[in-house]
Amino acid sequence: MVKKQLNVLIACEESQAITKVFRELGHQAFSCDIKQCSGGHPEWHIQGDALVIANQGQWDLMIAHPPCTFLTVSGNRWFYHPEDKHLPMNERRPHPRFPNRREEQKDAYDFFVALSEVDVPHIAIENPVGVMPTLLKKNGYEGWLLNKPQYVQPYWFGDKVSKKTGFWCKNLPLLTPTIEEKDWDKGEMTESGMSKWYSDALKAKTAEERRTIRSKTHPKMARAIAEQWANHIFSLLSEVNNG
Repeated sequence: MVKKQLNVLIACEESQAITKVFRELGHQAFSCDIKQCSGGHPEWHIQGDALVIANQGQWDLMIAHPPCTFLTVSGNRWFYHPEDKHLPMNERRPHPRFPNRREEQKDAYDFFVALSEVDVPHIAIENPVGVMPTLLKKNGYEGWLLNKPQYVQPYWFGDKVSKKTGFWCKNLPLLTPTIEEKDWDKGEMTESGMSKWYSDALKAKTAEERRTIRSKTHPKMARAIAEQWANHIFSLLSEVNNG
């Protein structure tokens, strides 16, 4: 008999954007983060270490959103002292505002890789365009994360915003756009070519608020994620039961 519910962990999600869609579809989904949730359903939220939670219980699917602050390409400028641009890389001093940037990147990398190694049959790990592919090769990594991530845009699914997002997937298919390409709408842009929603997020008072706003998954993309990956897992279960 085909299983009618999936046990789903949305790791490092406080907004509960994806968790709520899985719940609407009838699954046992929980968000998990070291912070309290802002999605309005604390009964569906596990506050704690995502790695600990992911290794507990019998999860069918984990979708993880590890912090990307120290893994983005745009953050590279904060590694070195701005007065040392003329020097060889190995002679540059750390940035005076972020002297521990290298160690913080290593911690972010280690956490990302550790999430990929949890004992869950279906895993997706989300991050924007960044340095993970370079770091994996540099560190001699040999696991499944070497598979190229799929980069998607929210406007593929009907959200009128631009936010290039990568998913590293284990035993999951590529996401399929739900909107025809001719109807893709990136939404309002600023004069500089930046999405207005992103520009507005930069006006938040604190760095933490800015990170939180920028990290939220847009609703129609969240629905596509939940529907497509749940359907895929069900199809695999059907094959097993009918085989």
